[in-house]
Amino acid sequence: MAKIPVQFTLNGSERAEFVESGTTLLAALRDKMGDTSPKGGCHQGTCGACTVMVDGELRLSCLTMAETCNGAHIRTTAGLANGEVLHPLQRAFENGFAAQCGFCTPGMIMAAAALLERNPNPSRDDVVEAISGNICRCTGYEPIIQAVLSAARANSTSAA
Repeated sequence: MAKIPVQFTLNGSERAEFVESGTTLLAALRDKMGDTSPKGGCHQGTCGACTVMVDGELRLSCLTMAETCNGAHIRTTAGLANGEVLHPLQRAFENGFAAQCGFCTPGMIMAAAALLERNPNPSRDDVVEAISGNICRCTGYEPIIQAVLSAARANSTSAA
């Protein structure tokens, strides 16, 4: 099979790789570029564990072909922290015990990050809607919802 050149910005760094036609973005990120933060759960687009941002929009990387991301800006959970300083959502998930097995956490955090970027002061219902495309089998969702609300409060406090 022919290899296709793909070039994009991953978490602020320019990346280029050859992929086979039909390679998912999830496979390219994990296998070719070493970013294992997106998780491959269902590989059918129903669990949300592989959620990343492509040009600021949430995408399921298990359903997105890598070749369609040429020239895009891709952000994963691994790109949220500022060096050793965790993103407020990452801190809130850690402090609020919002991750048990942790498998859904990257997708949940990306969905929550997209929410907080467009709505820095979300309601509980806003959070529930934002994470509705992500399945968690461990937490019962309440710690996740509280972590997102806590991160929003922390951001509004630090911005004031």
